[in-house]
Amino acid sequence: MIQRIQSVWLLLAALVNAGLFYLSYYKAIFLTNGEETVKYLRATSYLPSLVVLIVITILPLVTIFRFKDRKKQSRMAVLSMIASIGFHALAIMRIGNINNSEPLPSDGSYQIGFFLPTIAIIFLLLAIKGIRKDEKLVKSLDRLR
Repeated sequence: MIQRIQSVWLLLAALVNAGLFYLSYYKAIFLTNGEETVKYLRATSYLPSLVVLIVITILPLVTIFRFKDRKKQSRMAVLSMIASIGFHALAIMRIGNINNSEPLPSDGSYQIGFFLPTIAIIFLLLAIKGIRKDEKLVKSLDRLR
């Protein structure tokens, strides 16, 4: 249901992932001919990252409304968590590619967007915990009947 705690965690996970549409996750500084050039890596500038970002943003929202089937809701939350890990892997791969490209960056730093999928994974874990707690409650009430 909408008023359950796992719905709050799922909504927070979706909002955190939506923040990746606006925030960059890596900043690389290149020195060319004595002039600094800054390049920001964003999920929206690379098609595979964008597709995974759309999935990890929409999937928790869809999961909220699957409250009648808690097993499916739990599986969808786990799938969203796996997709978030995949997004993180894509981001790390892109950072590795830019750090090994020509010209080599003189400096690079992680931005706030790099840590958002990890925060979303924590929210998804809390949502799964809430879903399992509800499942136990329903099973215990069925035994009492």
